[in-house]
Amino acid sequence: MANSRYEYVKHFESEDKCLPLTYIVVRIDGKGFTKFTRAHGFAKPNDTAGLQLMDAAACGVMREFPYDIVLGFGQSDEFSFVFRRDTVVYKRRMSKILSLVVSYFTGWYVRLWSSYFPGVEMRWVPAFDGRCVLYPNQRALRDYLAWRQVDVHVNCQYNTCYWMLYREEVGTAGDGEDVEDAKVGMRVQNMLKGTMTSDKNEIMFQRGVNYNNLPLMWRKGSVCVWVEEGDETNRENGKNGKN
Repeated sequence: MANSRYEYVKHFESEDKCLPLTYIVVRIDGKGFTKFTRAHGFAKPNDTAGLQLMDAAACGVMREFPYDIVLGFGQSDEFSFVFRRDTVVYKRRMSKILSLVVSYFTGWYVRLWSSYFPGVEMRWVPAFDGRCVLYPNQRALRDYLAWRQVDVHVNCQYNTCYWMLYREEVGTAGDGEDVEDAKVGMRVQNMLKGTMTSDKNEIMFQRGVNYNNLPLMWRKGSVCVWVEEGDETNRENGKNGKN
């Protein structure tokens, strides 16, 4: 179409290059994952196989960008990918980077599903949305990652207490597929309203659970980093992703 009369339409495309010398962080997040996890019988409050699948999909994304993504951090149904400050991948075009990370992640999630959920048919396709944020320096980047890790702790503590109390209310002890009763759920939320960290720790302790003994990936999230081949020092019992 070079020099054709239709070439003018290219001028309607917007310029979306990321600012130079900033850390590009792409965060993906599951769309409608409450229904997705319920339909596939994920354990509550945390499904280890589901989290490991997220880690594996994240490692797949990192292998697609071997010179550009330096770190991935994930929890629940979200994952953040940190690109090198000086990366020039795809000329730093935000739409290109964002769409490819989301696409690769979804593709790896589907491809690896049967490895983590053998015999469980995927009843519908998973979907992820994404956003791209620029951070000007290491301090801002560190604070972003700290913010996401604090969120892991808050969610883990609350959800662990919630499902303990919920099962007490409905008289079940299983951790598989729960058809949640909205009225019971509201009662439990009111029970937890206004509770502090120490209060939630006490709720768990009274029921035989020491919060500090819960799996690290539940309490602190998962980190995917590049390590030398054969180096297992950055991996603890399969809890953390590794490339």
